[in-house]
Amino acid sequence: MGEEVRFRRRVPAGDDRERRVCDRCGFVDYENPKIVVGSVVEHEGRILMCRRAIEPRKGWWTIPAGYLELGETPEEGAAREAWEEARAKIAIDDLLAVYTVRHISQVQMLFRARLLDPHVEAGPESEEVALVAWDALPWDELAFPTVRWVLEHFDARRGQPAAPPFGNPNGDDPPRL
Repeated sequence: MGEEVRFRRRVPAGDDRERRVCDRCGFVDYENPKIVVGSVVEHEGRILMCRRAIEPRKGWWTIPAGYLELGETPEEGAAREAWEEARAKIAIDDLLAVYTVRHISQVQMLFRARLLDPHVEAGPESEEVALVAWDALPWDELAFPTVRWVLEHFDARRGQPAAPPFGNPNGDDPPRL
């Protein structure tokens, strides 16, 4: 059997921050932010919403979104997440927002999209899904602050052509839940 690999946190030579470094060979195991992709999906003036069936924030409402997988483009990941969470077939229109959630090391890339087929149903990560009129959105039951941000940014850009994406409002990190 091979030698046991042991990682210890230290500042590698030529670096300026602590990282996980293999004691045996010096390999640096860089830890990087997770990328979340998702979309505000519109169909006939209604927004596709998913009630989460998993933690964190089980039972709260969100847009279809999740972690980007290796080998995917952000657009492919957003389309996959819409399928996994709502069995929704979508067409991505444009990048609407890029948010940084520093305290959990996330970057969120969120798109505007259209529903290609009006049939949606809950996937394994959703308790229920619905196409919700704007004035009926569950604002007090949104799972994450960035869901509110992206819905507000979607509304601000409704009916307008693609433009540079929105970022964190006022440069703030969203509050911890």
